[in-house]
Formats: sequence, C-alpha cells, structure tokens
Amino acid sequence: MSSSVPDPKPPTNPPRRYPRYPLDIRLSVNVFREGKTVSLWGRSNEMGQDGIGGTLTGELEPGEVVSMEISLPLAPYPMKIRALVRYRDGLRHGFEFLAMSPEQHEAIQRVCEMLATGT
Repeated sequence: MSSSVPDPKPPTNPPRRYPRYPLDIRLSVNVFREGKTVSLWGRSNEMGQDGIGGTLTGELEPGEVVSMEISLPLAPYPMKIRALVRYRDGLRHGFEFLAMSPEQHEAIQRVCEMLATGT
C-alpha cells in the first residue's frame, strides 16, 4: 500500500518579464461582445512595460481583447492601446499590452523608469 503525501510547496507562478510598479490612473476599457460594445472604467493599481492591472466597474473574461485608454503621467494626451485580459479575480483584472507602436512602448518605458526611481 502506497501513500501519497501532498507536496507542501504551493505552485508558483513563473516570474514576470518586467517588474510592476504601483500606479493609480484612470482606465477606460471597451470590449466588443454579442454585437455591441461594452464600456467599463476603473483605476489601475500597478503597471509594467508589458501590462497593467486594475479594478473595473464590471467583469471581463480572460482571453478577451479590449481597447483601453490610459492617461499616463507626463503624457500630453490619453493613450489608446489594445490589451489582452490575462486574469480576473472578481473586479480586479490583469492586462497584457498588444501590438504597441514604438511611441507607445517608449512612453510606457519612460513612465516605468520614472516609477522605478520614485521621481
């Protein structure tokens, strides 16, 4: 008779490609569902070079592609970017940025560098 002993270590998520930094900005998110556009808004809680996390006024499903508008610090106007919903925990969501232009990538990188130095 063999007994199986559960692994005492919980599963761990793979490390992130880029660090996340605390950031509180307004998020505006649109998703196309069932022939209509659903609009949600909320606040971010963290951002990295490849994505952003935040709490929204409604639920999105992992795998959905959204159009997002974010107002980055020091940016002269809001940035519109497409993102993939990577996870959802209640109204909290994680997004991975998709197909960024070089200008968008540079603006996000600049903000992350600013957040990393605390300036």
